[in-house]
Amino acid sequence: MINFLNTYQNELIASGFIVFILLIIRATIHFTISKIGRKSGINDARIRLIKRYITVTLILIALLLEAFIFGAHLHDLTVIFSSVFAVIGIGLFAIWSILSNITSGIIMFFNFPYKVGDKIEIHDKDFPITAIIEDIRAFQLHLRLENGNLVTYPNNLMLQKAVTLIEKDAIEDDSEAV
Repeated sequence: MINFLNTYQNELIASGFIVFILLIIRATIHFTISKIGRKSGINDARIRLIKRYITVTLILIALLLEAFIFGAHLHDLTVIFSSVFAVIGIGLFAIWSILSNITSGIIMFFNFPYKVGDKIEIHDKDFPITAIIEDIRAFQLHLRLENGNLVTYPNNLMLQKAVTLIEKDAIEDDSEAV
């Protein structure tokens, strides 16, 4: 054990420094996301989801930096990443729809004018929808139709279709009327 510590002392110190810096960056980004989310009135579940995406990204960056610190060469990493990305690319091509919904969910977190409880109309030629937003998730929105049915609507289509806000916080208005 002492041999290991003596042999890799510089690498361990650099690793500790990198981890410390990335933890500070993570805390700063999480604080910023929480502040933006609360200011925009975004659901706590969506805030936690975006924080998880940031954490996973920072972990991947940390692993890459650790590989360089412990002596991996760029050529070695290039071979590994090209092989991994080729396999992942083939797999992701099969699930591109899921990825577009996740990406749309992230975009909607930062720039989406509608909130849970708003009554909206989606102008779709084939299937027009007038509903209340019940929940906004990573892949889809849950919309409650006027007849009480629940519709899940993909996030990527929400960004592609024209949407009209009919009534803000329609859920609160309905509960006050009762």
